[in-house]
Amino acid sequence: EIIELVLDVVKRNVTKCCPPVIVGIGVGGTSSEVVKLARTASFRNLEIRNPDKRYRQLEEKILNVINETGIGPQGLGGKTTALACNIEYAPCHMASLPLAVFMGCHSTRRADSKISPP
Repeated sequence: EIIELVLDVVKRNVTKCCPPVIVGIGVGGTSSEVVKLARTASFRNLEIRNPDKRYRQLEEKILNVINETGIGPQGLGGKTTALACNIEYAPCHMASLPLAVFMGCHSTRRADSKISPP
């Protein structure tokens, strides 16, 4: 069910975010915490995978499903609609499982560097 919900959000909104995007997903916690989780997930380094095997596999599956849409860069078609899909989670009761999806554009594509004298 999470996959279908995320895919629906991405299909309806990704072209407004200058794809390819980084999809951050928050699962669990409270309704206010889940939004922060999604935003935090979107800023995770692209080289760092989720340490929890279950969530890591879900991230990979969602990323594949998103890229299979063929929306592509700038919504013009292609293989890469999302560069990454990251999930952050918090405990909650299953009956009220909150979910938030954050699609990062330029704000999540960044680099840090330090310039110092020789």
